[in-house]
Amino acid sequence: MIARPEQPNDIPSTRQVNLAAFDTPAEADLVDALRAEARPLVSLVGEVDGEVVGHILFSPVSLGEHTGLHLMGLAPMAVLPSHQRRGIGSALVRAGLQHCRQLGIGAVAVLGHPDYYPRFGFRPSTRFGISSEYDAPPEAFMVLELQEGYLAGRSGVIRFHPAFRGV
Repeated sequence: MIARPEQPNDIPSTRQVNLAAFDTPAEADLVDALRAEARPLVSLVGEVDGEVVGHILFSPVSLGEHTGLHLMGLAPMAVLPSHQRRGIGSALVRAGLQHCRQLGIGAVAVLGHPDYYPRFGFRPSTRFGISSEYDAPPEAFMVLELQEGYLAGRSGVIRFHPAFRGV
């Protein structure tokens, strides 16, 4: 599997991956909206034998009044059902986090499976005094500092890009 930046000609395949991986078109629509509106954006595809089989997206988030922070939210991540449980999602998470580091992002937030994301270093956001704007179980909203100590002394509510509120 090759993890690489999404290219314009990947957009139809990326949409199909998100449509196949989720029960509704909401995530595919969210990807389209974020691609059009959010900056910076990390959008990677997972490719196997020339076919796009996975996709991951990172978009800007904010933390309360701490407007100078460089934070991203991981969402969504999708892998074609026929290619799940083969390490494609994990490879996309690792590649995406590396791209975020290269952009100088200090931390990444995710609302996801509490048994999955800790393997990448994500910890419950409550350890940092951080919560989500969404009503989510505390163990499912997690944060990963890409720069050690980046969130020290900072707390508040993480807000995702406004496109999330349209889905």
